[in-house]
Amino acid sequence: MSIFKKVADFAKGPQGRRAVEQAKRYAQDPKNKEKIDRVVNKVKGRGKGH
Repeated sequence: MSIFKKVADFAKGPQGRRAVEQAKRYAQDPKNKEKIDRVVNKVKGRGKGH
């Protein structure tokens, strides 16, 4: 079974739905959104300080 299939199956179950809702609530907090944006930019190579 592929990792993607396992993740999709998890997300469809009750624990996965709870995890998704918790992540959505976390991401709605402005302080957390800023942290998430910084990490995304760093991963994408935009956070190099240029």
